[in-house]
Amino acid sequence: MFLLQFAILIYSVILHEIAHGWIADYLGDPTARLAGRLTLNPLPHIDPLMTIAFPLLLILGGSPVVFGAAKPVPIDAFNFREPKKDTALTSAAGPLTNILLAIFFALILRVLPVIVINQNILSAAESLCVYGVEINVILALFNLLPIPPLDGFKVVGGLVPEEYAPAWFSLERFGLFLVIIVLLFFSSIINRIIGPIDQALLRFFLP
Repeated sequence: MFLLQFAILIYSVILHEIAHGWIADYLGDPTARLAGRLTLNPLPHIDPLMTIAFPLLLILGGSPVVFGAAKPVPIDAFNFREPKKDTALTSAAGPLTNILLAIFFALILRVLPVIVINQNILSAAESLCVYGVEINVILALFNLLPIPPLDGFKVVGGLVPEEYAPAWFSLERFGLFLVIIVLLFFSSIINRIIGPIDQALLRFFLP
């Protein structure tokens, strides 16, 4: 079960990144495709720290929330026809993919009792599907936070008026530092923002 849950997590973050690259390629930026990142082979996507060590540490530590990330796909906004808008669309593709994966696991969960007779196998499969829904909802919501380098930052950037866009995108240089500060000192606030949405989505997806 541990290995299967870990595989679901790994491929959830990998598909998240592939979606970024696929939409970028569709909008005119072939950087991810040329770098060989539009593949289901996990090796090009693995970041030793964020894909392996960090989620394993959370799982083994008994954390109620397990989070991870694949190596970000390379995006060159100069290849886009409309850089501001296309960057926002490319960024939104990742969280949207996680929501679609949550829907996929929710649908499988509903048909399992019809196609699986053995109760032990059914129970294990249902647990995996519930995990698939939960982890993908969390990945989608967390990545939509408007904090660099998360996807929500660039999604909001696509909506910011042109005169304020340079000031907004200048925050990107603080990147991971801001995420760490927020998680360390403002996690309760983040939980108040994400928590109700997370619970509402889980009530919708899970029977």
